[in-house]
Amino acid sequence: MSRAFRDHLPEGLAEALGLGLFMVSACLFAVLLEGSGSALKASLPAPFVRRALMGLAMGGTAVGLICSPWGQRSGAHLNPAVTLAFLRLGKVRWEDAALYVGWQAVGGAAGVGAAALLLGPARLSDPGVGWVATLPGAAGVPGAFGGEALISFLLVSTVLAVSSHPRGARLTPWVAGALVALFITFEAPLSGMSMNPARSLASALFAGRWDAFWLYVAAPLLGTLAAAELHLRARGASSVWCAKLHHRNARRCIFLCAVPG
Repeated sequence: MSRAFRDHLPEGLAEALGLGLFMVSACLFAVLLEGSGSALKASLPAPFVRRALMGLAMGGTAVGLICSPWGQRSGAHLNPAVTLAFLRLGKVRWEDAALYVGWQAVGGAAGVGAAALLLGPARLSDPGVGWVATLPGAAGVPGAFGGEALISFLLVSTVLAVSSHPRGARLTPWVAGALVALFITFEAPLSGMSMNPARSLASALFAGRWDAFWLYVAAPLLGTLAAAELHLRARGASSVWCAKLHHRNARRCIFLCAVPG
């Protein structure tokens, strides 16, 4: 075991816990809003309304995780594509990027497994829930790829703009959560709204559905890395203060941090 892995293991475990809890929340609200026999689904027949509620639930979950003690500890990337974007920006070391990506994959799968124990496999395998797998929508693979790349680009571009602003940095968790809510509401019909290879992998492992899985790896990476590259060319590496989405707290920072003050 390398020294970096051992010393930074608490942050890696925090990433696993964060994405695991995100997946439990996703499974729970999917069952409530889309499961067969759900009273809530019956009372809300409009798919757009149910997507909006799902968006609010998952956006709120994202905010809670970013602001939680473990989110403050790790920086709450919860997503390999986000971690690799910060690697490109020079804020994360290679060994920490590998640590985070590995634990994000483990945490996502563990979260779906925990949800199965909590809710029962039958509820998660229900056709309306489908283990919350991310699959191409009516526009097919091209539409799903374009949608995933675009929302991933917008997420990282916005987070970078807000998190390194003297007055706006404290709003980063709320901005990220709001984007998650909007993307689920409006983009989900195209791709299922993943932005996250570890999140898509977790569902695919249990659902056994690998429909165009490659795009849920390639498109988020393309979007986040394009956002990082554009930011570097437009504003330079010095404009990026830290890889944490919630930095101003008492927990240690393992990143190449340059937060002023």
